Amino acid sequence: MTSPIRLVLSDVDGTLVTSDKSLTDASVAAVARLRDAGIRFAVTSGRPPRGMEMLVEPLSIVEPIGGFNGGFIVQPDLSALEEHCLPAALVPSIIDHLDGSGVEVWCYRRNDWFVRDPGGAHVAQEAATVQFPPSVRTGFEGLVDDVVKIVGVSDDPGVIAGALRATHDAFGDGVAASTSQPYYLDVTHPEANKGAVLRYLSDSLDVPLAQIATIGDGPNDVLMFAPSGLSIAMGNGAPSVQRSAHHVTGSNDDEGFAYAIEHFILAS
Repeated sequence: MTSPIRLVLSDVDGTLVTSDKSLTDASVAAVARLRDAGIRFAVTSGRPPRGMEMLVEPLSIVEPIGGFNGGFIVQPDLSALEEHCLPAALVPSIIDHLDGSGVEVWCYRRNDWFVRDPGGAHVAQEAATVQFPPSVRTGFEGLVDDVVKIVGVSDDPGVIAGALRATHDAFGDGVAASTSQPYYLDVTHPEANKGAVLRYLSDSLDVPLAQIATIGDGPNDVLMFAPSGLSIAMGNGAPSVQRSAHHVTGSNDDEGFAYAIEHFILAS
C-alpha cells in the first residue's frame, strides 16, 4: 500500500513561480488546500533564504526553508538552523577556476551577494528575483570565510556545460556542482544539495521519506526526487529531469504546480 503524503517539498524557480517570478492565485490556493488536508509544505532553492522571504506570508510557510540548495537552512524568520559553507581553502581556487572557464562569477555569504560587475549578465534579473541588490567588489580577494555558494553565469549553454564538467574534474567530491538555471552553475559544499534538504526535513519534522512528495524542474532537483515517496517533474523541465520523476505535470507558466498538487497529491 502506498504511504500517504504528509509533506510536499517544492523547488521555487521554474516550479512554484512563473517565468516572470510571479506566485499565481492557483498556486497559493493549492498550498492552502494542502494545509487543509493536513499536509505540510516546504520550499528549497538555489536562491539565498532572503530571496524566498517574499513567499513566507502568502503561502503561510512555517517549515524550514532550504536556501542555496541546502547550503543554508533557516526558519521562516531567516534565523539559522544549519549551514554548510564551502571550505575556505578551496574558495580562491574555485573562483580562479570559474574565471578560467569563461563565466562571470558571483559569491554568496549567507544573505549577502557579491558581484564584480553590477551591469553583468543576469545581475538585474537576479536582483529583481531575490528582491535585494548585490554588493559590488572589484575583486573577491579575502572573501573566503562563510562562503555558501559560488555561481558561474553565462548565456552560452556550452560554456556552462563545459564549466560544470571542468568543476567536477577539478574538485571531484570536494564540492557539489549543478545547474539551477540554464545560465547558472552553482558550486556549493558537497552536503549542500536538495537531497540533503529532503533528509533534513525528514529527520527534523519526523516524516519518513516515503511520505514526502517532491516537485521541481531542474537537474539539481533530481537528487531530491530519488529518495522521496512521490516525485513530480514540471513540464518545462528537461527530458532527463522528467524521466527521473514518477509523474510529469504542466509547465510553470501553465499552472503546472497547482495541477500537480490537485491531481497527483490531493486526489490520491
